[in-house]
Amino acid sequence: MKTIIGIDLGTSTTEAAIYKDGKVEMIVNLNHEVITPSAVGMDEGGNWVVGQRALSQLILSPENTAIEVKRKIGTKEQIPIGKRSYSPVFLSAKLLEFVKTYASEHLGEEVSSAVISVPAYFNEIQRQETIKAGTQAGLDVERILNEPTAAALSYGLGHMEEESHILVYDLGGGTFDVTLLEMFEGVLEVKASAGDNQLGGKDFDEKIMDLLIGNFQKKNGVNLRTDRHAMVKLKDEAERCKKTLSTEQSYHVLIPAITTVNGQPVEVDETITRSDFEKLVKPLIDRTHKPIDVVLADSGLSAANLDRIILVGGSTRMPIVAADIEAYLGKAPDVAVNPDYAVAEGAAIQAAIISGAIDPSEGLVMTDVNPYSLGTRCRNDMTDDYFSVIIPRNVTIPTSRTERYYTCYPGQTAVDVDAYQGESSIASHNHFLGSFRLDGIPPRDEPESIDITFSYNLNGMLDVSAKVVSTGKNASISINMQNQEKEDLIDISDDDDWKNSPIASNYRAIIRRAERAIDRLDDDELVIEIEDLLDDLKDAISRVDTEDADDFEQALIEVLESPEV
Repeated sequence: MKTIIGIDLGTSTTEAAIYKDGKVEMIVNLNHEVITPSAVGMDEGGNWVVGQRALSQLILSPENTAIEVKRKIGTKEQIPIGKRSYSPVFLSAKLLEFVKTYASEHLGEEVSSAVISVPAYFNEIQRQETIKAGTQAGLDVERILNEPTAAALSYGLGHMEEESHILVYDLGGGTFDVTLLEMFEGVLEVKASAGDNQLGGKDFDEKIMDLLIGNFQKKNGVNLRTDRHAMVKLKDEAERCKKTLSTEQSYHVLIPAITTVNGQPVEVDETITRSDFEKLVKPLIDRTHKPIDVVLADSGLSAANLDRIILVGGSTRMPIVAADIEAYLGKAPDVAVNPDYAVAEGAAIQAAIISGAIDPSEGLVMTDVNPYSLGTRCRNDMTDDYFSVIIPRNVTIPTSRTERYYTCYPGQTAVDVDAYQGESSIASHNHFLGSFRLDGIPPRDEPESIDITFSYNLNGMLDVSAKVVSTGKNASISINMQNQEKEDLIDISDDDDWKNSPIASNYRAIIRRAERAIDRLDDDELVIEIEDLLDDLKDAISRVDTEDADDFEQALIEVLESPEV
């Protein structure tokens, strides 16, 4: 039987688990700890260090250490370590490689497969980049699993006969998710998910840091934000303060010699009470209400229908979280799972279902939903940038849906199909996923029917196809970027793989947008600016220089999204 582990790849910490002998077992790392800090760095000898070793050098060597990388997954942001910068995918792969190593040692066999959890509100690009990180780490990623769903699996394994509506409230180190599930006869059916990928423990730490920095500047006239080493010390102490205030009523912050003023060392010396802290973070807690409202509305349920509220994520240990939930929903949350381990445990359970270690016929069946609407760009009476939804958000997956469209003008022989993910009615305001061309349309005077099909699977991967109804002529794209390397130079001359890749699709889509803007604009200066950038982009592509092409593409996007255009 194939060994597949479950991994909770978190913003602050990472955990792994395995299902064996009828139960879930947490896997300890090389330091014999279950929880591994999600930190990656480079030591003085130029060697990569991961986990606690990396976190331990953060204060003394912040320029050689990266934390909270998960917040940057899905962006083009590069993270500096030493004299170079690295992508979030590369650094996440280093962390996953460490997990693979210690899991193999713990289990006494080579581990090569995993189920990796992600926030439910991760978009397609973020999911694909998580898979890419796993692949680079030498792991076959069997499934991408939403974190709240994983936590529900952890709970559900021991409550197979229960029938209830469960709200999973997942507030971790960097992200917030809320998911509503229905549980009946061993089935876990996800009804709806929503969240905020920029809300988590990191933001609570920063509120404490803001207070300390402000008070220090008032007393000493020095802005600590300009001192990187001071900021690392502040973050470390802010996190310690936050955790202490979960069990104590006050915390004394003391950081000796954090900097010098007029040649003399100066300390940070403050006492913060729980009441002070809760006033600081109340706006952040209030931000959790909207996703809760969205989930209830999308599922068609009210707070009164909830049988159980489960807390997941280390940040839910703050007393204000449970108090706020009870006040907002009229029901106190349960301590039904371990908030630190539940996601990894659930990922291990899903891994066991895939491997056959748990027989699905014996119960524990799971369904999930897509967190964002999926659709295509089309023309309506107002614009040629209209987002037409094909799969609405919070539809149970796997799913496949087809919508019919029509050609726009007589004699049209080809259409470009662009796939997007998001909730804006303006296509270009959503996440562009990929594009392809369907040609061979008969050049008729009347509109020709085109059927576009979106198929979305449990991994959050998307297949898009289009078919000319009258002839059966079709084309398609599989939105999966896990094997694409944007940093590499690519020969595009006669390479069909390149021509059909999401990278090439990105460039083609922005080129089409620019050409459409040129056709419709009356502003000569804007047209010239767009034409110049378009020429630069095409030249970079012809020179097989994707780094330059990415820069020109981004510059074009900024111009095309300006109010003047």
